Amino acid sequence: MSRAARIPNLGGAKAFVLHRPHTTVQAITRQLSAIGLAAVECWPHLPAEALAADFVFFDADLGFDEQFPWKPGEAPMPLVALIGSEAPGRIEWALSHKADAQLLKPVGTAGVYSALLIARQSFEARRQLAGEIASLRQRVGERQTIVRAVAALSKGSDDDRAYAQLRSLAMNWQISVEEAARRIVAMTEAEGGDDQSHRA
Repeated sequence: MSRAARIPNLGGAKAFVLHRPHTTVQAITRQLSAIGLAAVECWPHLPAEALAADFVFFDADLGFDEQFPWKPGEAPMPLVALIGSEAPGRIEWALSHKADAQLLKPVGTAGVYSALLIARQSFEARRQLAGEIASLRQRVGERQTIVRAVAALSKGSDDDRAYAQLRSLAMNWQISVEEAARRIVAMTEAEGGDDQSHRA
C-alpha cells in the first residue's frame, strides 16, 4: 500500500469544535485552517448541520450527552476528545461517546493533524467492524430461519429431503434459499404452524 493511499487528503473537509470560547479553540482552528479544513466553533450544542461534518472535536471536561444530536457511541463521523482533566469520570464519559482520538489541553501549535488521521482511521475500522458484526448476525438469523423452514417442511421425518425441497422451491420462485425460507416460515406461522402446502 502506498503512502498516498494510507494518508488521506483532508483539504476541504469540515470540522466542528464543540468547546466554550477559549485559547484552545483558537489553537485548534488555526491548525485546522493551515491543514485546509473549514472550522466551525460552537457551544454549548452542536447545530443540526454538524450531522454532515467530517470531524467533531468535543470538550471532555465540560461536555454532556445532550450536546450531541445522536446517542452516545453513535456519532456518524470521527470524534476527537479534548481532554484537560484526567478525572476517571470524565475519561469514562469521553469513552462512552467512542472518541476516536484525543488531544490534551492546552493545545499548542501541533497535534491536530495526527489526531485527525488517527481519528479517521479508528472510525473507519470501527465502522467496518460494526458492518461485519451486523452481517454475521444477519447470517446467523437467516440460518435459524432455514432450520425452521426445513423443520416445517420435514415434519420431523427427513431433513435432507426437506432441505432439497426448500432449494427446489427457491429455484421455482427464482429467489434465494434464505428468502424462500422466510416465506415458508411466514406461511407456516399464518397457518398456525401446520404447513401442508409445500410438501412434495
